[in-house]
Amino acid sequence: MKKSFNHSSGKSFFLILVSLLSFNAVAQNSTIISGQDPNRRVITTALPFLNFAPDSRHSGMGDVGVATSPDGNSAHWNAGKLVFVENEMGFSLSYSPWLGKLVNDMSLSYLTFYKKIDDVSAFGVDLRYFNMGDIQLTDGRGNELGEFTPRDIAIGGTYSRKLSENLGLGISARFIHSNLSGSISSVSGSESRPGVTVGTDVGLYYKKEVFPGNRQGLWSWGVSITNIGPKITYNSADDLDYIPTNFRIGTAYSVNLDEFNKITFALDLNKLMVPTPPIYQTNEDGSLARDDNGNLIIAPNGGKDPNRPLISGMFGSFADAPGGFSEEIKELMISAGIEYTYNNAFSLRTGYFYENPNKGGRRYFTMGVGFNYKQLGFDFSYLVPQTQNHPLAETLRFSLAYNISSK
Repeated sequence: MKKSFNHSSGKSFFLILVSLLSFNAVAQNSTIISGQDPNRRVITTALPFLNFAPDSRHSGMGDVGVATSPDGNSAHWNAGKLVFVENEMGFSLSYSPWLGKLVNDMSLSYLTFYKKIDDVSAFGVDLRYFNMGDIQLTDGRGNELGEFTPRDIAIGGTYSRKLSENLGLGISARFIHSNLSGSISSVSGSESRPGVTVGTDVGLYYKKEVFPGNRQGLWSWGVSITNIGPKITYNSADDLDYIPTNFRIGTAYSVNLDEFNKITFALDLNKLMVPTPPIYQTNEDGSLARDDNGNLIIAPNGGKDPNRPLISGMFGSFADAPGGFSEEIKELMISAGIEYTYNNAFSLRTGYFYENPNKGGRRYFTMGVGFNYKQLGFDFSYLVPQTQNHPLAETLRFSLAYNISSK
């Protein structure tokens, strides 16, 4: 489906996409509006695709993944898991039509490869591609400026190493290229251009065998910080947007019911390590107040200036909400999932994702199935939002994996 949009800036299509999703993903200048609502302050970033659950297994479990058993997609969830993957080498390809209820030409693709170096180390590479479909750009008078396909690409590498028999540490680094409108100048005369930045992940993973009664089980926990990197711009150095640095912590417990049946319970907590939008002062006519330099003035007790250096913005995000601790708690996203596996050949999955209504409001159930035959694996997941007519309704994901055993 061809889409037509008035081209007012390099972020035009990006902002329209975000308004449909109500995701944590709009340009920083739009947080001024959301920050003015005392009951709704959505943390916003560029490049939201970096935090989309890319594979079918974990998306079928409510988007959990930081502490689940390692597989070829571990680099996205927790780089520290990769070294514990059972096979010697493997590939994985995931594909998801995006916003299928609204358009038919958007998609998210994720390709991974991993290889064991030895018993204590492993490496992996991954490619993420977010295709936003074909659009027809027009100027303010409706004159066509040409067709364009907005797209985001991230290419990364991961190194994972065992610190002990039960503890693993992983580090990932990726190059990110975001092209939302080509190089077409906006009505205001500023020339848009592709945004380029880099991101780094750090993850820890721990596992331990436990024996409840006469059954064998495995308890694990994980913590990761992903997408640590500088801000991105689509036109000038004066207009910078945060990328979605994310803190994830979680645990999982797997128990063997008998020789053939196993069940896993998993829970993740997420928080964007990005400043919360402040509340700005307004004039008597309702317009936003500015100082002599044209900068917006933050209201008393209205929070902190979001334009901070990277480290200050990341760790300061745990204590900068205008509403205090109660608002910080609302910024936590909760994922919970269950996976049942029979004979390591067939899996059923379900899960739930929750985000506070004042912080984005994503709430949905997920379900999925998985099949393994020798070295091949196929997974499928389906998303069911709590609200009707949600843009994410009927989101499907498909994953295909090929693993090579060391035996």
